[in-house]
Amino acid sequence: MIYLQLFFTFFKIGLFTFGGGYAMIPLVRDEAISLGWITEEAFVNFIAVAESTPGPIAINMATFIGSTSAGILGATCATLGVILPSFIIILLIASVLKKLLEVSGVKAFIKGIHPTITALILSTGLTMLLNSLFSIKNIGSAFSFDYKAVIILAVIILANFLYKKIFKKKPSAIILIIISAILGMILYSF
Repeated sequence: MIYLQLFFTFFKIGLFTFGGGYAMIPLVRDEAISLGWITEEAFVNFIAVAESTPGPIAINMATFIGSTSAGILGATCATLGVILPSFIIILLIASVLKKLLEVSGVKAFIKGIHPTITALILSTGLTMLLNSLFSIKNIGSAFSFDYKAVIILAVIILANFLYKKIFKKKPSAIILIIISAILGMILYSF
């Protein structure tokens, strides 16, 4: 039954992923694509949309994949699956958190997992960059240069740089997302 499969797949992802939603992206991608719930292109497009919508990316991904695979009930099952492990773990360690973080083994575990989390996030970023700019989905993919994506990226980098230079602070991510969306609507309409 797809509902149980969605629940247990996202429960497994939620249980074995450390580092938050961004660290979950490679696992969600592998599971969702291998099970035929979503295509590679749809997944990459969804990541872009999930970045610009409110809420944690892991929950947004689970809800989207669940809804496209099995409707509202599928979305509910996948969302519950991804949040339940964190909820249970937080309930279990909340009372002993302060003492637990003082244990040398826990400190070593946390320090040891940081490089893995960093690698997962960098891998996801690199995959999205290659897919967005060059349409490279995997090692055997054909190379196709997307000049429109490069133009949008260049404009956003330039806008970010100029804003920092003029106002001496970072621009709002919301403004950059809106600029990207407007440029995307303009450039990809032709």
